[in-house]
Amino acid sequence: MREPPQPKSRGTSVRGAAAWAIAAQYIAFGIQFLTTVVVSRFFLAPSEVGLFSIALAAAMMVAVFQDFGLTRYVASLHVVSDAEIRRCSCVAVLFSWLIAAALFAGAPLMGRIYANAGLVPILWTIAVSYVFSPFSIIPYAMLSREMAFNRIFAVNVATATIQSLTVIGLAWAGDSAMSLAWGMVAASLARAALTQMFSPSLPYPFQLSGLAAIVRFGSQSSFLAAIGAAGARSADLIIGKLLSLAATGVYSRSTGLASQLRALVTGAIGSVLYPAIARLNRQGEPLGEPYLRIVGCYTAGTWPTMAGLAVAAEPMVESLFGPRWSAVAPVLRLIAISEMLFEAVPMQVDIPILLGAINRLTVRNIVDTLASVILLLVGVSISVEAAAASRIAYGAVWFVIYISFICELIHLPVQRLIPVYAKGLIACAAAVAPLAVGRLLIPDFTHCGLFTLAVLALVGVGQWLIALRLLRHPLADEIAHILSGIALRRRGQPA
Repeated sequence: MREPPQPKSRGTSVRGAAAWAIAAQYIAFGIQFLTTVVVSRFFLAPSEVGLFSIALAAAMMVAVFQDFGLTRYVASLHVVSDAEIRRCSCVAVLFSWLIAAALFAGAPLMGRIYANAGLVPILWTIAVSYVFSPFSIIPYAMLSREMAFNRIFAVNVATATIQSLTVIGLAWAGDSAMSLAWGMVAASLARAALTQMFSPSLPYPFQLSGLAAIVRFGSQSSFLAAIGAAGARSADLIIGKLLSLAATGVYSRSTGLASQLRALVTGAIGSVLYPAIARLNRQGEPLGEPYLRIVGCYTAGTWPTMAGLAVAAEPMVESLFGPRWSAVAPVLRLIAISEMLFEAVPMQVDIPILLGAINRLTVRNIVDTLASVILLLVGVSISVEAAAASRIAYGAVWFVIYISFICELIHLPVQRLIPVYAKGLIACAAAVAPLAVGRLLIPDFTHCGLFTLAVLALVGVGQWLIALRLLRHPLADEIAHILSGIALRRRGQPA
């Protein structure tokens, strides 16, 4: 029987876990970002990236069933037995291998739909990654449940390094879009090996009895994931079919850069939040006040990042990717603005699942997916820039759908979020002001270079920190606690 660690044990505090998660996020981001820059600038054209993006989008539409809600299921259990681990591991293998088979069988059809035979070997290679991926799902969920983010740090950094080396090496060798697919295989194999080393959870002997609870939870969670994937992953498929491979590559690179930067700010915290909120819920604690802090930290962190990305889109794209990717800048600006709306209501799926409101969440997911696809189709009928603009309209609809729903579930009056958003906007304005002034005053801002952007951004970071302190923002306290925890660990003292 595997018992959850005690809340006060060393290394299991939320802030301590966050410090490890943030460190992993920053290092992994640096590795992945460098890889993106290198392959985009020196090896792959927009059409090649577009080809892989279509294949990946098609794969992800099927792969939404891979996890089968197992990560959340494990996190929500009060006690995890060895038998339960084997059951979950067996389910993970079953679904992942079915996905691999479906991708392998469906690849020729995708090649015919898009009249491009190059999709077939890419999809076949992506399918191979799903042979290895189930062996990391349950070990990773257990590490997250135990908030062992020092080990997750090692897994994420090593996996990112192996994937990046694979992609760059094969792209250099001339493997075009296939290099990205083989990178997925290398990452899947590395993650499986490392997580099994830290938290062995093999599906042996097979434990297929007593699956009712897993199937009930997983079927609901997977249905939600499928609805979400239809909205989130359909963009590359629609743009690739109705516009061109190059347009798909431009859109994919724009959304990828925005999501990478967003993940840099909130991805690490997000990986800590669900097990932390689940632990509070298991202890019977109210979630309203913790959620206010979560919203405050998300908005004060992501809004300046996305606003800065929108202001500096042209010089950033020019400096990082080169002139052949110049079409990314206007699309990137619009995508970055839309991301600000999506970060205003964090954990919009996690909290309803945790609180048993899956049916109500499903209805809202269906509505928001329909809005996403309809608005995207309208945008794509005009241009790739209009498709990006449709994400802003969709973000506004999405915000309206979820804000009152989440507040109702956690018994939090919606108006209590107004001062949180106001503080986030003030911090955002303080952070972006130097870049905005530079855009107005520097004659050739598009070609100002990374050094100038870095200086302006650093001045913005300083103003942002001052604004957080003056506003008595909860994010200022969180930053101080995390830094002090890191300093104490470096001196060998408990954080």
